[in-house]
Amino acid sequence: MSMRIVPPVQHTNTFTSGNTSAPSAPGVHDTLRYGVGPSPFPSNPNPSAPAAPVSRHPLEARLKAWESTQEALRMESLRRTFGMAEPIRRGMELKIAREGEWRPMALRGSGVRSVHEDILRGREATLDWEDVFTGEEQTAAVSVHDEMERKLKI
Repeated sequence: MSMRIVPPVQHTNTFTSGNTSAPSAPGVHDTLRYGVGPSPFPSNPNPSAPAAPVSRHPLEARLKAWESTQEALRMESLRRTFGMAEPIRRGMELKIAREGEWRPMALRGSGVRSVHEDILRGREATLDWEDVFTGEEQTAAVSVHDEMERKLKI
């Protein structure tokens, strides 16, 4: 295992845009081509896993990988200090905290970290941009019936 402090450089020279804007008006959602708006349901089956960074600048991609690099360094130092049991125990507690809590999407429950997860990661005293602006501001509202059908797989 490596004791890397800074994330490695992984920036490519090509960029594939996944935006849904009109070619004549960048930044404006094209309703005729892409529908009413983004889907309210998360496309990522594992919401705790961070999405791949969509970046046009190398610094932004490295900043997105900063937290995972610091977490890997913290787990490696715990493994070297206390043995294998400590990182495994912390990973199990984090998994239980992620999977054990369910919040309705009306309360922004799809991709937001819980208080329990923040405490286990040692981030309960920090407030990031992603904590306030989750990207769900423009998603369509989900009815209770649609959400329960999705949760119960009906």
